Amino acid sequence: MSSAAQRTVWERLRASLGSVCPERVDRASAEELQSCGMTFKKAEYIKDFARKVNCHEFDLAAVERMDDADAITALCSLRGVGVWTAEMLLLFCLERPDVLSFDDLAIQRGMRMVYHHRKVTREQFERYRRRYSPYGSVASLYLWAIAGGQFPGFEKDYAPLTDAQRKARRRSRDKARRKESSK
Repeated sequence: MSSAAQRTVWERLRASLGSVCPERVDRASAEELQSCGMTFKKAEYIKDFARKVNCHEFDLAAVERMDDADAITALCSLRGVGVWTAEMLLLFCLERPDVLSFDDLAIQRGMRMVYHHRKVTREQFERYRRRYSPYGSVASLYLWAIAGGQFPGFEKDYAPLTDAQRKARRRSRDKARRKESSK
């Protein structure tokens, strides 16, 4: 979800619920949450999470005190939360300083662009993670910016071309050759 879409959904939730807290989310229907701009499945996940917090089945305060690995494991126990989502929660909500997500495609793209790799293997990624530690979160922000084209000099993504990209490139070259030969 883009930042703009997230802001829109958040504002709609606040307008609908008054305040976005586990008690109010738990009382809302999945349809009411969905009408704020999310999928029905996400609305169900959010309701389930709110219910678990309200019933003391999930302790948010405990997650804040856990190390990163334990916090990720705890968050992944929730429906709809995978490793990438848990890592983003650690980075953006809990402001953990050393989060670098292998599953984040933009981070991998940024690494390919900086280090001129065609593909970033898990082994390479772990080397970079150790190199960036204990500031992996700062590295994440820079890699996202590089992947998003915000730094001159880092325009080329070294990923191998897809079949569709190769065909398009071939068609473009063939068209240019035909045009040149017809002069």
